[in-house]
Amino acid sequence: MPLAININDLLNKQKIESNRIEFKKGWNPASIYHSVCAFANDFDDLGGGYIVIGVDTDEATGVAIRPVEGIPTEKIDGILQEMVGYNNKISPYYMPRTSVEEVDSKSVLVIWCPAGINRPYSVPENVTAKSNTKEYFYVRSGTSSIIAKGEVLDELRELASRVPFDERGNPDIKIEDISTLLLREYLVKVGSKLANELYTKPLEEIMEQMDLYVGPKENRMLRNVAAMMFCEDPSKFFKRTQVEVVYFPEGRLNNPNNLYEGPVIKGSITQIIDRTLEYLNRMLVMQTVIKPKDSSRSQKFVTYPYQALEESVTNSLYHRDYREWEPVVITVEPQGITIQNVGGPDRSISAADISRCEILVSKRYRNRRLGEYLKELDLTEGRSTGIPTIQNVLENNGSPRATVVTDDERTFFRITIPCHEAAGNIIADIAHKDGSLKASKRGVLKTGLQSGLESRLQSGLESALQTAPKSALKILEQIHINPQYTLTELAKQTGYSRSWVAETMKRLQEQGIIKRVGSDKTGHWEIIGK
Repeated sequence: MPLAININDLLNKQKIESNRIEFKKGWNPASIYHSVCAFANDFDDLGGGYIVIGVDTDEATGVAIRPVEGIPTEKIDGILQEMVGYNNKISPYYMPRTSVEEVDSKSVLVIWCPAGINRPYSVPENVTAKSNTKEYFYVRSGTSSIIAKGEVLDELRELASRVPFDERGNPDIKIEDISTLLLREYLVKVGSKLANELYTKPLEEIMEQMDLYVGPKENRMLRNVAAMMFCEDPSKFFKRTQVEVVYFPEGRLNNPNNLYEGPVIKGSITQIIDRTLEYLNRMLVMQTVIKPKDSSRSQKFVTYPYQALEESVTNSLYHRDYREWEPVVITVEPQGITIQNVGGPDRSISAADISRCEILVSKRYRNRRLGEYLKELDLTEGRSTGIPTIQNVLENNGSPRATVVTDDERTFFRITIPCHEAAGNIIADIAHKDGSLKASKRGVLKTGLQSGLESRLQSGLESALQTAPKSALKILEQIHINPQYTLTELAKQTGYSRSWVAETMKRLQEQGIIKRVGSDKTGHWEIIGK
């Protein structure tokens, strides 16, 4: 059975945390099944783990030694047959997935142990013993599997009813809701061999191999995470799974009635993340160069470091409570951008840690499988490094620190990323870039260019723009953003044909609204009297 992840990523301990991977030089079922049990219990809600047999490790680094030891091909069938009996010794019954992979021209056996839905699990101390041996509950401690005792055992037993939301079966999700295009895109990106089988095997079989079904044979249900990742419209099952963008040109506190509604971004979770980041990068990430009076060297900064936005947006979708009918809301103000999702941080994170906004370490994740997928796609590291990364890139950019807020009930999580203090109010420029922005019923944003054009129209320019007012205004807005735009670039930015842009530009020049300064190649456009 092919893995849903690339074998080389496992060997190099990439995309998967080290404590979720265990290498074994040879087949030793007694110790191996301690780890199978520990991964199935998934005490820290990390998503289970992988045991790779036929691989030796460097004692100092824990990294796989290449070329690998491998397992003789003639022994693999025997090992797989043995595992059938050993699986029956896990209580309650648990069956890990197996895959034989070719590495360095040798065979290795990968045992994939997803987090179990019937935890806690126990296993005999020695599964190979003919007589009954004492059973223990095992958990992971770092990169080792240990016996759960005391408070850890008590907490493990309490986990029986705590199946993360994204792991739960959902009877409303049908196989027809799964997009093979999204599924294939994911499998290709992570380097899974399943991508080659997607169009030769039934989709149900592929989903089974990816552990995306749950429940007895007579009532198999797709897990919630299947719709989150591989459905074009997961809001069909999780209402208002979307990102909404709102602008307050004067600030939410200064004038809450003056707001501008940006786009509503939908799709699968990865599509929402990608589309949101593309939009924010295009709208908000602007580079500025300043030359201080007391220095001969120029200083470069951006309004918002892209990596800070990437971490914040990804985490908001990762940690969102999909049982709540509330979108992720991004609020843009002159002083910064705020990203808020429903479902606050786990109570294992103290209020003091939240207030410090440094490292937020949670023991419980409501969407552990979703996080696993996002890590495999390099959208998040998943090692509680999100906040430190954000703070570091802001510091390197010369920006103020980010802040986080939640309430006593932990119903929401809000992070605010400050705009660089030297950038000024960029919202007017954003309005020029985004033709989809619309005024709220409560107020209207008038950009500097729009206000100037309106006043000029009122001064007698109505006839100048009468023939094509919309196209003319869009062209003028783009010139305001970048006076160096060529006719071809203006056509691309506005969506009009080049000939139409050329004709409109000629008319605007004839009417004294714009002029060309310099040559056709190196010059620029100027809006007269703007």
